[in-house]
Amino acid sequence: MKVVVIQGPNLNMLGVREQQIYGPMKLEQIHAQMKEFAGQNNIEIEFFQSNLEGEIVDKIQECYGEAQGIIINPAAYTHTSIAIRDAISAVAIPTIEVHISNIHRREEFRKTNMVAPVCASSIVGFGPFGYHLAMVGMTQIMQEIAAAQAAQQQAQQQAQ
Repeated sequence: MKVVVIQGPNLNMLGVREQQIYGPMKLEQIHAQMKEFAGQNNIEIEFFQSNLEGEIVDKIQECYGEAQGIIINPAAYTHTSIAIRDAISAVAIPTIEVHISNIHRREEFRKTNMVAPVCASSIVGFGPFGYHLAMVGMTQIMQEIAAAQAAQQQAQQQAQ
């Protein structure tokens, strides 16, 4: 199984920017923890970060046929990007949205979420631990998909 982790704008500044909101952990540290979990669970993992909306859309599209899951923190694009929403919808790959802060307790404009309706789940407000929760959740989703596919194959074999 391959999971692609897509990080949106300003997440490359974690550990520097607004530590009272996002904490002191750097993006590289979060990715190291995710990589460790992936290794322990036989998951191939790839990381991507961009401050540019079009690059994020391109990366989501590149996942089609290549990845079985996407974990995405669209950051500020959460609230504005129909293009990212449409890309997630188009590829039809199970996607979990992660936000370090609780976007529902912040500024009013952050309460609009363009991405959540096309994601399998959203994890908000757990700090960097939210990425670990997303990995656990993605593992569960992949196990459920594999079990459903196995049951379907068994039913087809019995029907023949």
